[in-house]
Formats: sequence, structure tokens, C-alpha cells
Amino acid sequence: MASHRTLRAGLIGLGAMGRHHARVLREIDGVDLVAVADPAGDPHSVAGELEVLRDVQGLVAAGIDMAVVAVPTVYHEAIALTLAESGVHALIEKPIASTGEAGQRIVDAFASAGLVGAVGHIERFNPALQELRSRLAAGDLGAIYQIVTRRQGPFPSRIADVGVVKDLATHDIDLTAWVAQSSYASISAQTAHRSGREFEDMVLATGRLDNGVIVNHTVNWLSPMKERVTVVTGERGAFVVDTGSADLTFYANGTIATAWDSIAAFRGVSEGDVIRYALHKREPLRVEHEAFRDAVLGIRHDVVTLEEGLQTLRVAEAMVESARTGQSITLA
Repeated sequence: MASHRTLRAGLIGLGAMGRHHARVLREIDGVDLVAVADPAGDPHSVAGELEVLRDVQGLVAAGIDMAVVAVPTVYHEAIALTLAESGVHALIEKPIASTGEAGQRIVDAFASAGLVGAVGHIERFNPALQELRSRLAAGDLGAIYQIVTRRQGPFPSRIADVGVVKDLATHDIDLTAWVAQSSYASISAQTAHRSGREFEDMVLATGRLDNGVIVNHTVNWLSPMKERVTVVTGERGAFVVDTGSADLTFYANGTIATAWDSIAAFRGVSEGDVIRYALHKREPLRVEHEAFRDAVLGIRHDVVTLEEGLQTLRVAEAMVESARTGQSITLA
């Protein structure tokens, strides 16, 4: 990093996620956290020597190159547009915005300003999912048949402005499209409201990707057990990822191709070898920040783009719409 200048970074939003962003911004090379802002103050005492500014204008006035936006989703648009107008690159926590229209305005503003914009879909930087994606791309599974995700756990009292679809299911939508390297073609969903709040707190969704892979997502924040699982089943077996522990396990289809012509047409499935891969596990948030820093510096570009974040949000909106209407939604 020595050959590049140090980037001046700002952070807006000092809550549950903001405190982790502050720590990582201080840890990585080539970045200097010079300003923090949150109108609600600094509940986790992350500011350190820095003054806690009131708003995004204060952040911009500190002379920053890049900013991390970790405020509630409803405020993403206004803050992102101010950063774009001010010529500041931004990493926006997921989802990109609370509506597709707002997301589109953010995409357009950063594109016309020629700035790097990224969305914090952190699962892409999970070592087990990165390993899974490269193995799928290398053909380790042969043809991919289905992808199933389960993301369940206790209720996060801090999330009040969106439901479980936009808050949690967006992780699964993004990681599924990314590991399969294919967009969603259609989605159908059922939701439930069990906690007495305005937004849905459970969703079951099923869909199909453009490449023909069928997908299923179970997402809620009403479960006493925490589960973060992705299962990809294909011709040669199944990969199981626990993204909580960053473990990747392969269950091989043990059926050996037979030389007996009359039964060779049907290749069944049987239990084969099981392999748990040893992975180099780095903190996903740190890997995500390094990718954003390098994108700002023009070194590489493997961030989750604003366009991808918007695409994910549109699938989430289609889930909510499907649950409301009882119809399967086709995505353009």
C-alpha cells in the first residue's frame, strides 16, 4: 500500500454495525478514519479522539475521500445523494435503500459522478462462500440443480424500519445469485407477521434463476436457534456452507458409473465421501473493506456494485409483492 496515498474516511451511523466498521477502518492499511457522525450520539463509544458530528454535511466538511453509511435503511438515499454530490465514494450497508426507486436514484447519482459505490452484502466476503463459488465455477459439482438457504434466529430489536425480507433475505438473494453466477428469473413467497410489528418477520420463498437452478429461502427472526446455512445440490453431490462458522463441507454422490448397459441410463444417488475443507478464515468485514479501499484506489473492482445491490432489492420487493398478491413474480 505504500505507493498509494492514505484515504481519508468518514463513518456515518455509530450503532450496532457502525462500531464494527469503525474498528476495521482503523485496522486496515491505507485508510485513515478522520470523521464520524451520528445524530443519536455514540452509544458504543467508538469515536475515540474524534468529535461526533451531527450529520452527513459535517462529515463531508471534514474533507473525506470515502464514507461508510451504516444508518437505518430509510436514511440511505438522502445521505448517499449528498455524498455523491460532494464527490465522496461510498460503501452503503445493505440493503441499498428502502425502495427500488430510491435505489435507482442512488445508482444514477454515483454513475453520473463517476464515483465508486458499493453495498455491504458481507456474505460475499465469507471465506466459505468464496471457496464454494470458485469450486462451483470449476465444475466440482457438475450441473447445479438447486440452492437452498436457511437464515433463522432471534429477533433483532434494533431493526425497526424494514421487515425480514429486506433486512435478512437480501443476504440470501445476493449470495445465491453470486455463487450461481445467475440472476433471478422468478420468485414466489409467503410471509407472516407474528411479532405485532408493521413489517413481516418470516418469509418462505421459492424461485428459479435465469440458468434454470431452482432456489428456496427460509428466513425469519422468530427462531430461538440461530442458523446460517446454504446447501447447493448438483450432479456430483452437495456442498453445505455454514456461514456463521465459515465451514464448507462436500457430500459426494457415491454412485459409480456402471458399465452394464441396461441400467447405465439411470445414474442414481448414494452416500459417498464427506470432506470438510480447511479454509484460511479472515474476517469478512475486513476483506470487504479492503475490497472497497482497492476499488477507490482503482487497483481492483470486486465490490458488490450499487447495480447489484439494486438488483437484490428488486428481488426482495418481488418477494413482498408475491406474498401480498399470491402470485409468482417474473423478474425482468
